Amino acid sequence: MADNQQAFPPQTQPYPGSESRMTPRPRAEMQDYVGSDKLRDKVALVTGGDSGIGRAVAIGFAKEGADVAIAYLEEHEDAEQTERHIKEAGRQSLAIGGNLATEEHCRRVVEQTVAQFGRIDILVNNIAYQQPTERLEDITTEQWDRTFKTNIYSFFWVTKAALPHMKEGATIVNTASINGLRGNKSLIDYSATKGAILAFTYSLAQALTECKIRVNAVAPGPVWTPLIPSTMSAEKTKNFGQDEPMGRAAQPDEIAPSYIFFAAGTLSSYYTGEVLAPIGGETLPG
Repeated sequence: MADNQQAFPPQTQPYPGSESRMTPRPRAEMQDYVGSDKLRDKVALVTGGDSGIGRAVAIGFAKEGADVAIAYLEEHEDAEQTERHIKEAGRQSLAIGGNLATEEHCRRVVEQTVAQFGRIDILVNNIAYQQPTERLEDITTEQWDRTFKTNIYSFFWVTKAALPHMKEGATIVNTASINGLRGNKSLIDYSATKGAILAFTYSLAQALTECKIRVNAVAPGPVWTPLIPSTMSAEKTKNFGQDEPMGRAAQPDEIAPSYIFFAAGTLSSYYTGEVLAPIGGETLPG
């Protein structure tokens, strides 16, 4: 898609959505990216790695020489496509379906990754759920719980299970959001979880400094992923990202290099407790 993209065609689909049903398809396969062994023989676990940002990150990691496990909910077709690209890059892959909003499955994902690859060098906590609402009073306790269990509890549960299998030099990258930095009146619960992810990142980075495990976050602006048509109205999807200074939403391929930067010690060995915010030209104070 060209940088001067126009509005997306109005569209919706059931959550969690699929890239194959999106028009246009997101650029999430890192087709133009050329790796240089920055992650040679590392083992990565990427939650939400079936599509969108997670797919681009998983493929980018593979192109840099890592074996990659992806965890996802139920988007089997998307997961198979991501696995195919990982294998085409000459690396091993593992796809694990199931609900990461439960502690038991979070532990199972880590156990299966370690059983296959023996360790975890890079952990990317990336899954997310949102449900736009116009008023706080419209957010049910059920929705609040689902958003928090998906967006922040899973980060805690997966990280807690993974840490015993991560050694000195390992890295953790958490997906936050512009909405965690400046809020969003129609995504109050989602924004609250993204703010929590930032605080979790800062605090965990401090806690793991002595272990020499780095912890950072990426906080993107609007990105064209299945989360958008599967949680927004057709009208909001049509106008998605056009309010940004660049006049468009990002593609996943444009966001994934931030994760590669944080994952590769040759690039970011002095970075921990930091946030990269690819937000399309919006500037924030502080």
